[in-house]
Amino acid sequence: MAKLLRYMVVLALLGGAAFWWLTRPVGVDAARFADLTGDATRGETVFWAGGCASCHAAPEATDEARLVLSGGYRMVSPFGTFLAPNISPSPQGIGGWSTADLAGALLAGVSPEGQHLYPALPYAAYRNMTAQDLVDLKTFLDTLPPSDVASLPHEVGFPFTLRRGIGLWKWLNLPEGWVMGDPPSPEAERGRYLVEALGHCGECHTPRNITGGLDRGRWMQGAPNPSGKGKIPAIHPAELTWSATDIAYYLETGFTPEFDSAGGSMTSVVRNMAHLTPEDRGAIAAYLKALPGG
Repeated sequence: MAKLLRYMVVLALLGGAAFWWLTRPVGVDAARFADLTGDATRGETVFWAGGCASCHAAPEATDEARLVLSGGYRMVSPFGTFLAPNISPSPQGIGGWSTADLAGALLAGVSPEGQHLYPALPYAAYRNMTAQDLVDLKTFLDTLPPSDVASLPHEVGFPFTLRRGIGLWKWLNLPEGWVMGDPPSPEAERGRYLVEALGHCGECHTPRNITGGLDRGRWMQGAPNPSGKGKIPAIHPAELTWSATDIAYYLETGFTPEFDSAGGSMTSVVRNMAHLTPEDRGAIAAYLKALPGG
C-alpha cells in the first residue's frame, strides 16, 4: 500500500510538472522586429483592418473620437464579461510598451509582465500577422491621442480567474497555418490575410467548441451570439449568395443587395472597412467567394 501511494505521489508530481510546462506563457523573439522600421501610414491600414477601434475606442465613439483608445467595450461570453483595456499611448494604456511587448500580446497572448492574456483579444488570428505589419501598427498607435482613463477589470469568476489555465486553452486551440491552404489567386491570398489574420472575421462568424476555441471544420458557417441574443450569420459561400461586388460594396457602405443596412456590431466593422482601399475590400470578397463548399 505504501509503495502504491509513493507511485501515486510521483505520478501526481510528474503530472503537475507537465501541466506547469505545457501552460507556461511563451512570448515572442524580440529579434524578429529589431531591424524593421515602422511606417505610420501603413500602420493605419493595419489598424483599421484589425478592428482595433471597434473594441478599444470608448463605446458609442464616432469619427475622430474612435482614435482615442480608452477602452471600455464589454464583450459578453459564456465565460464571463471581458472589458477592452485602454491601449492609447499613455501611462494608463500601452505608452510604456516596446514593439516586442505589443508583439507578445498580439502574436502570443502574453502580457509584458509574462502573464497569459484572455483570448477575448483575438491573438489566435493575429498570430498570423507579419512582423512588418506589427511594427507598422505600433508606429501608428504611438501617434494617437493619449487617454488617462483607467482600464476596468474583467468580470469573470472562478476557475477562469486562474490565468495559468489559459495556457492549456492555447495548447488546445491555437491553430497552425491557414484555413484556406492554397488561395486560387493573389487577390484571394491578400483576402485570406485580411480575413483570417488581421480582420479575425472567424472570431464571430465561426462556431466554437466546448472550450471556446473556433471549430475550423465549420469555418464561417455562422455562430450563436456570445451574448445569447440571436445568431451571427454565416458568410460561407454556400449560404451567402451575394456577388463579390455586393460584398465589397457592403463592406464600404453597410448597404446590402436587399436594400437593408448593417446593424449591431457590424456597423463598427463597416466603419473600419470603409478606411481600406477598394482593392482590399475586393480581396476580402474574393476570399469569401473562394472558400470551398460553395
